[in-house]
Amino acid sequence: MTGAPVRPLRLAGIDIGTLTCRLLIADLTPGRPLRELKSDRRILRLGEGVDRTKQLGAAAMTRVIECLRDWRGMIDSYHVDAATAVATSAVRDAANRDEFLERVARETGFEVEVITGEEEARRTLLGIRSGLPEDVTAILALDIGGGSTEFILDRPGQPPVVRSLDIGVVRLCERILHHDPPAAEEIREAREWVRRETEAMVADMPRSTGTTFVGTAGTITSLAAMAQQLPAYEPSRIHNYRLTLTTVRELEDTLLSRTKARRVGLPGLEKNREEVIAAGAILIRTIMETLGEQECQVSDLGLREGVLIHLADRGLGCS
Repeated sequence: MTGAPVRPLRLAGIDIGTLTCRLLIADLTPGRPLRELKSDRRILRLGEGVDRTKQLGAAAMTRVIECLRDWRGMIDSYHVDAATAVATSAVRDAANRDEFLERVARETGFEVEVITGEEEARRTLLGIRSGLPEDVTAILALDIGGGSTEFILDRPGQPPVVRSLDIGVVRLCERILHHDPPAAEEIREAREWVRRETEAMVADMPRSTGTTFVGTAGTITSLAAMAQQLPAYEPSRIHNYRLTLTTVRELEDTLLSRTKARRVGLPGLEKNREEVIAAGAILIRTIMETLGEQECQVSDLGLREGVLIHLADRGLGCS
């Protein structure tokens, strides 16, 4: 006798990042991949100036709250079983984060969870794993964000090793890359900072042959789109694309030779990412060189998918 079919859970997750806010509404059936119903992402720069001031700016908070208000209506129209929202580096670092969280709750109804860098890495791993081929076992995953970068070493039968580094594309721009395009001395200083911090971060992470290097989030997916000169973002051509160090160096050279204005319209480059993509290229190139990695397998899945999987696993705690 066959049991009744399992009804999928309809879930919504929001990732409030330093640079970008992301929404995903999807159906989740145990043992099957997420089935995306609706997704959206907006570059809102919530973390603008936070590295220097330790304060979320009034205009930045308003931009994000207006976006969340829109998404609340969208989520309600899908009649989800549960919704959740998480905030990462910018909100973690801001002295006025309580003010922001209270405004979000009052004006949009979302109770935002501020997650640590280590918890961000764990949920990112859930998302990455959900989209990897079965023959990919041990991985070292990299998630480059606006305010922080996460490293996740995941091997069969062992707990993940996670590290969070307080360097992201927005932080790198605001702290070092002041000229447009960046000056040679700024590039040298940025590379040295990333190299030094990366070496310290992964010094005690055990590595072995056969570990696949996987990258996720906007910098890496944008570079994968640029490498293929995609006229529009195509997840199926981004996901599992193999981005070589040689290609990263070529893209970095192109980006660093252009002003922000001259990066606009480059094939594959998402609108409003032209201000930070050069910093992202410096980050991924320097990390790959420091780790001795010649190739990065790109994942279009990451934190927002992991947020939904975690929501289902914990029993549908609702925002």
